[in-house]
Amino acid sequence: MGTETNLWLIRHAPVDGPRGVIHGPDAPADISDTAAFAALKARLPKNAFAVCSPARRTWETAVTLGLDPVKEPNFREQDFGAWTGRRHDDLVAELGDAYQDFWKSPASNRPPGGESFVDQIARADAGLAPLPAGDVVLVVHSGTIRAALAIALDLDPDRALRLILIQTERCAL
Repeated sequence: MGTETNLWLIRHAPVDGPRGVIHGPDAPADISDTAAFAALKARLPKNAFAVCSPARRTWETAVTLGLDPVKEPNFREQDFGAWTGRRHDDLVAELGDAYQDFWKSPASNRPPGGESFVDQIARADAGLAPLPAGDVVLVVHSGTIRAALAIALDLDPDRALRLILIQTERCAL
């Protein structure tokens, strides 16, 4: 039996809600594209160990893919604290330069009551450590995927945030 873990990193389905909002963990997933889910499910390894964050949208995505995931709190999306549930446009209008300053160094800055991306990387590292050997499907958030890639590729957090994650209509890998 091998000791290598093969990660299948899947971002949750789009949030079924308004755009431009920093969504909280209870935001639902739009799981209506059955053809896209079927195509992705067909490409996933059989009998893989499945993990998702505790967020509703990751759970719904995983279950729709036919997975029986374990919820891992260390794979939560970055905590945006007091900004969670708020629209980016409203935060710009309300906070002005203070909000803009956060985005000048988002890897190390923390929103009020929240955590930095550096904090999220440390959390993700703690979640990755106990994963079993073999195929592991992670149904998580874009920030969690960037954090996992930062760890795997030994990327500086600022560089990891530059990774563009592509979500296609057909869920092509």
